[in-house]
Amino acid sequence: MRCEVSNVRRVYSIAMRYVMVLIATLVLGSGSAWAEWLPAAEIQPRVDHHIREVGVLIEHFETFVAGECPRFSTTADWETYAESEIDRMLLLAAHAEQAWVEAKRTGDDDVRRAAKAPRRRLDEAPRILNKLSACAEGNGVTLAPGSVYRRLERDLPRRQSEISLPR
Repeated sequence: MRCEVSNVRRVYSIAMRYVMVLIATLVLGSGSAWAEWLPAAEIQPRVDHHIREVGVLIEHFETFVAGECPRFSTTADWETYAESEIDRMLLLAAHAEQAWVEAKRTGDDDVRRAAKAPRRRLDEAPRILNKLSACAEGNGVTLAPGSVYRRLERDLPRRQSEISLPR
């Protein structure tokens, strides 16, 4: 009987050693992640750059949605216009996402909050696409929003890498 009790204690102490090693690894590992955070003063200008770009693009799309649909004499002209608008949508998403990528490199809550704000504006994409679809119909062309969404998802990482600031 005594042998069984010592085996139970031994198993318990081995299990506790593993738990202690796991906790120590987590504590020390998270400390090194904090050590990699950069000061807010270094990250803030990078985030501000992307936020400014988002602001310019949001203004463009607010004007587009509120205004009249442009008319084109040929479908080729319309296609060129639509491509440029879709490219602007892609650029808007890329800058909003890149602001957040930059902000995650610091522990400063104000920088992170500022970087999250433009991402909320991405919820307006359906309004922009609805207007673009209506304008396409007015020009005798159809525009499938699903294909635009797929393109945005597919091309976003590439565009993000193109607009990211050098470190």
